Amino acid sequence: MAAADDHAHHAKRWLVPPGSTPGLHDIDTRSTEGAPGSKAETEPVSDAMVVALGELQTRLWAEDRQSLLIVLQAMDAGGKDGTIRKVFTGVNPQGVRVASFKAPTPQELDHDFLWRINKEAPGHGELGVFNRSHYEDVLIARVDELVPEAVWRARFEQIRNFESTLSASGTRVVKFFLHISKDEQAERLQARLDDPTKRWKFAAADLDVRKRWDDYQVAYEEAIGQTSVHHAPWYVIPADRKWYRNWAILNVLLAHLHDMDPQFPPEEPGLDGLVVV
Repeated sequence: MAAADDHAHHAKRWLVPPGSTPGLHDIDTRSTEGAPGSKAETEPVSDAMVVALGELQTRLWAEDRQSLLIVLQAMDAGGKDGTIRKVFTGVNPQGVRVASFKAPTPQELDHDFLWRINKEAPGHGELGVFNRSHYEDVLIARVDELVPEAVWRARFEQIRNFESTLSASGTRVVKFFLHISKDEQAERLQARLDDPTKRWKFAAADLDVRKRWDDYQVAYEEAIGQTSVHHAPWYVIPADRKWYRNWAILNVLLAHLHDMDPQFPPEEPGLDGLVVV
């Protein structure tokens, strides 16, 4: 099987088909299904895919006609930062935009919820990464009752329209839910508390969110089911094992980039035989 077909074959494993709703409780967060083998056997394969991702990103940047937006969502300690560090370590920073979305500022609250998101969308040639995203406005806004149900529920259609507009203008949207277990989250949060160099990442409010775990799972299930469409699909990635998470995400990204098939622009005529002196 050719590499592109191999990546596409694996990617289907985690895809949420349009019109379906994932049952998160039924997905094994510790799964290693399809991996080349153990962590030691899989990581070298992932390293090679990191190189391949960098090569395709170079072509995307040179072509300057289309773009790829990657959305990362997860519960606290789900691995968004780690994914960015590991998966995108081989790309050219010149052609990558990473945006992290925290609580809206007063200025952002003066606009519609997509205003701050649209400003960070990648331009042609760019690879964009959203660490959290517009989906917070149908997740935390729902669970914490920051807006009435009629408001957050209407946002599903607004999000679909927004992502459809991005697609129509040449931006492929690929969305990942990094699915960890509640027990794994407890271990990771405790590790932050126990390591003085990581305490800055811990907030007492994380424990309040943790108490609403089941509510968030329900919110994620509906948000994913309402917005996984052909031009902006969702993938639920088992993420308790970080090495498997990275391997899975790399497969999905390479499948999409191969499908996008970015090409180097044609060379200037008359270059054959030219000698630089």
